[in-house]
Amino acid sequence: MKKCRIEVLKTTFHDDLAREYGCPGLGPCPMHRVGQVFYGDYAKPEGLCDEAWKAIYQYVFALAHGCGKFYYGDWIDRPGVAICACNDGIRPVIFKITPTEEEAEINYTPIR
Repeated sequence: MKKCRIEVLKTTFHDDLAREYGCPGLGPCPMHRVGQVFYGDYAKPEGLCDEAWKAIYQYVFALAHGCGKFYYGDWIDRPGVAICACNDGIRPVIFKITPTEEEAEINYTPIR
């Protein structure tokens, strides 16, 4: 299992949806900025939003285990790449996930 590089490509903000549904003062995601990089495998990287992790972890897991192209090859044209978004409909963050050559290591002692 390899570690995956998780890069923030874009932060977006849907002003029209925020005006209609958002709380006063709502703005773009306060947790992530373009260019941030995280490394993850079986566990959420420190500093990555919990909700973003829930939305992207299955792609991290698949790429960490050697997945080439997703679905039927009709989504992303580059093997070993996933472009994903968190599940915030008003201010989604877009991530690029790619595997690295670094082996993942368990950093805890399993309870048996």
